[in-house]
Amino acid sequence: MKIFIKNMVCGRCISAVEGIFNDFNISIQSIQLGEVETEADISEADIQSIEEKLEETGFERIKDSAHQLIEKIKNLIIVKISELDIDEDFLLSEFLVSELHKDYSSLSKTFSQNENITLEQFFILQKIEKVKELLLYNEFTLTEIAGKLGYKSVQHLSSQFRNSTGFTPTEFKKLKIHNRKPLDSV
Repeated sequence: MKIFIKNMVCGRCISAVEGIFNDFNISIQSIQLGEVETEADISEADIQSIEEKLEETGFERIKDSAHQLIEKIKNLIIVKISELDIDEDFLLSEFLVSELHKDYSSLSKTFSQNENITLEQFFILQKIEKVKELLLYNEFTLTEIAGKLGYKSVQHLSSQFRNSTGFTPTEFKKLKIHNRKPLDSV
């Protein structure tokens, strides 16, 4: 049985969800971001209990196919950005089509109708959150960050960053409060 779960965005999320299923003695066949496949069917009572425990922990069961697709899209984008391996020729549309084997216009339409934001805007916001993280860690220069996240130039990154946050990357680093958002609420 496959169960789709909203707000799973990292390895710790996988561990937390796995723990919930273990608490109910439900064997998992496979688990990945946004999706758990159990070895056997689960009773309605157990599903209800799991849903309650998921919600207590900040997750949510996704029941309809449109929202399942949206969660897959979000997880693909988050993982792609976390890999820090986006070249400047990267096209979000080609990436999603190759991963999901669906027409980009239908993916885009489904996403924007349900999320009130376009796929491109979501992608940019996720990249901006990653830039914030990398700036705070101080491991990379702005030029290196721009290269790792597919920006054509530091100016392009800075412009997008300022449009999104109201600050330049340098101004952001100097702030006392850094206003980072959890990835599942971007």
